[in-house]
Amino acid sequence: MRTRRIHIMGAPGSGTTTLGRHLAMATVLPHHDTDDFFWLPSNPPFRQTRPREERLALMRTLFLEREGWILSGSLEGWGDEFISSLDYVIFISLEKEIRMKRLRAREERHYGAAAVAPGGWRYEETQSFLDWAAHYDDSILDGRNRKRHEAWLSRLSCPILQADGGDSIENLVGQAVGFIGKEA
Repeated sequence: MRTRRIHIMGAPGSGTTTLGRHLAMATVLPHHDTDDFFWLPSNPPFRQTRPREERLALMRTLFLEREGWILSGSLEGWGDEFISSLDYVIFISLEKEIRMKRLRAREERHYGAAAVAPGGWRYEETQSFLDWAAHYDDSILDGRNRKRHEAWLSRLSCPILQADGGDSIENLVGQAVGFIGKEA
């Protein structure tokens, strides 16, 4: 039986986690998100990164050796050892304005509108995060950006599906299931 190890990546706010969750339901594969490994658990979240070797060991233990899984989020820059494990990659693109609207709404859902508004306890962190995410396509900041993602993708030998994050989740899942089925 062919393995189905699927990695979904793209810009912040492009829908990688959402597609991962929905694709997991459609394929009955377990879904994991890189944020769950990259960041140490905290309240509020996303305060301290987990050391690289610890996150890699945790990923190896929890799912890497399984025949099928879905991993959403970025591995670029720290998860290169997993490249040889990938059977399929889905790269989601989405125009900046829509991504930023989604990210603002997500911050409000997670922390509350008052917390992310000027004067709120989460305002500065939210603004910093949104500024970083806004520069994904122009690649002027260090870290995760489109140029680095495309370079990482160019090193892969597995099939890659380019998907439009502006499409409906039903269409994206259908495209992904068709892609995986066609390639299998």
